[in-house]
Amino acid sequence: MKRILVVEDEDSIRDFVVINLRRSGYEVTDAPNGEEGYRLFMEDPQRYDIALLDVMMPGMDGFTLCKKIREKSDSIGIIMLSAKSQEMDKVNGLMLGADDYVTKPFSPSELVARVDAIHRRVTMAAGRGNAGGDIVSGEFVLNQRSRTLTKGGLPIDLTQVEFQIMEVFMKNPDTALARTEILSQVWGDNYFGDVKIVDVNIRRLRMKIEDEPSNPKHLCTVWGYGYKWTE
Repeated sequence: MKRILVVEDEDSIRDFVVINLRRSGYEVTDAPNGEEGYRLFMEDPQRYDIALLDVMMPGMDGFTLCKKIREKSDSIGIIMLSAKSQEMDKVNGLMLGADDYVTKPFSPSELVARVDAIHRRVTMAAGRGNAGGDIVSGEFVLNQRSRTLTKGGLPIDLTQVEFQIMEVFMKNPDTALARTEILSQVWGDNYFGDVKIVDVNIRRLRMKIEDEPSNPKHLCTVWGYGYKWTE
């Protein structure tokens, strides 16, 4: 069963989202505010595959809820939902651990496509997809079976999006990859969102794997094109 937690304070939007997700085969639990959403999540943090969180809510907002959920689970897929389209709102959500960001208004087909893409990633991470062996690059070891990354033997906590990005890079060492290529391989060919989601996730990854994130030695920028991975 595909299980999703929807946290949205506007009743009409929450009902619209719930109806369309249920029609698409999801088991939906919904909450009208961040506090109730977090309570439901904490009842069983392993229950949900995805959390769909509205940003602008009274009390505990979506950014705070995203951070609290991500602190408890690296495996859950998190999608932020907001009427705001400002670049900084998107960056804030992604830097706090969200996997994607959907801007209102949106169509049912767009919402379901974005949720489906995250769900495919979550199911693969849970061992229901194809798994390979270890990929070794210098002091880094990417284990495709356990979906983990270590550096010098020490584990690095990654979200499933971050893991997939690392998988793409480490399978293509010293190869310049365009942002659009990374977007296609990680988010899918039919992704509706902004290619800048790649840049934000690279920034987040650098903070985790680089000794000096402002002077990266491994996730290197190829100016005007994309990025490449070097040992």
